[in-house]
Amino acid sequence: MKYGFDHEKYLKIQSEHIKERIASFGDKLYMEFGGKLFDDYHASRVLPGFQPDSKLQMLMQLKDDLEIIIVISAVDIEKNKVRGDLGITYDVDVLRLRDEFLDRGLSVNSVVVTHYNGQASADAYRKRLERMGIKVYYHHTIEGYPNNVALIDSDEGFGKNDYVETTRPLVVVTAPGPGSGKMAVCLSQLYQENKRGVKAGYAKFETFPVWSLPLNHPVNIAYEAATADLEDVNMIDPFHLEAYGEMAVNYNRDVEIFPVMNALFDDIYGDTPYKSPTDMGVNMIGSCICDDEVCREAALQEIIRRYYTALCRFADGKATENEVNKIALLMKKAHITTADRKTTVAARERLEKAKGPTAAIELSDGTILTAETSPLLGPSAALLLNALKHLAGIPHNVKLIPQMMISPIQKTKVSYLHGKNPRLHTDEVLVAVSIISLLDEKAKLALEQLPNLAGAQVHSTVMLSEVDRKTFSKLGIGLTCDPVRKVDL
Repeated sequence: MKYGFDHEKYLKIQSEHIKERIASFGDKLYMEFGGKLFDDYHASRVLPGFQPDSKLQMLMQLKDDLEIIIVISAVDIEKNKVRGDLGITYDVDVLRLRDEFLDRGLSVNSVVVTHYNGQASADAYRKRLERMGIKVYYHHTIEGYPNNVALIDSDEGFGKNDYVETTRPLVVVTAPGPGSGKMAVCLSQLYQENKRGVKAGYAKFETFPVWSLPLNHPVNIAYEAATADLEDVNMIDPFHLEAYGEMAVNYNRDVEIFPVMNALFDDIYGDTPYKSPTDMGVNMIGSCICDDEVCREAALQEIIRRYYTALCRFADGKATENEVNKIALLMKKAHITTADRKTTVAARERLEKAKGPTAAIELSDGTILTAETSPLLGPSAALLLNALKHLAGIPHNVKLIPQMMISPIQKTKVSYLHGKNPRLHTDEVLVAVSIISLLDEKAKLALEQLPNLAGAQVHSTVMLSEVDRKTFSKLGIGLTCDPVRKVDL
């Protein structure tokens, strides 16, 4: 893999920059953390060399000075909102995040339930967490937020919220997903701290868009594609341009909220520390890109993947036509088409000659392999076996799983478990190869190649089952599918 991002440099200069921001306020800094802290796979895809937990590794260098507040909206609790990439509800993810932070030796202060308006589900959740020994605070819905500054900055606004007692100079405010109310928690704490004579500051850590890259840089366009469902739009920060005469990229929500932020800062401090929404940020990612071309290409591929994801979500009734159309426009803006994804082209070329659905994989060395459905295997399972044999140097005509072993598995699936699909899925072939590896050296060698699939790209001409999608995800393989249903796969 070619790297375009300097991970070690990032760990060093990002933590130093945060320390400088803490010192500029004196007593305490509340840092709103946008995006994912330790499983940021989008960043690792568009910035090769960035690790999914790079941000967490960076915070580990500050762990003696920081504590974490996890935020969840009472509205999301009530709606059982699900985190799409993990398939778990936000209330469950709060506990997962807390465990992950504690396992790494980070201090977790509490959970703040925002947008609270007496919801019974939020009350039940609070009791559940308190039985686990977790501190829980309520922050209420404020009528007219964020524009009614007079009400917000009063005892009937932020003053009604529970005050979260913190002891360390850096307080990281994070959440399972967007719209949780992280910014409001930070501002509420500033109001409460100011009343107690503590000079606290606010900063925002938002990975994307990268403020120091051009507006139409593929990395920034990829962010728009990733947030097409939120209708975020990248734009030149007009406040930064006016204050400094410099171009900086931000996104519409931060630009729109900035005048309100300034008014709140004025009311709390009697002055504002920032001249633009870009000033509020502390992100140094743009300074750590070491190969722009590598990152550009990676970002272009991510845009195409996002397009296919949107198409499949639309076919499942989980996305709107607007979301699909927006990413299609972004592809035009980036001057790319689906033909720029090599696996898409290879899978469709195989489809022209095949009797059923096909799939293609591009390995890290550029090798492209294809496979098609058969009476024994679905195209993704066959493709996975082909890739493992290629990496292990095993001839293509060698059968890793004898048909005599596949037949009883198929009988169990159809006759005893009453399934309609007799073909083996990717996880089932891996289990079969694992068993055979105890006695067969070739199967053992093939199994040992699984880590080498990380970073590979796959395209399927049909939508795969959830089982197959999760298997590819766990192996670190980027998957796209044509929005075509094939229920017996």
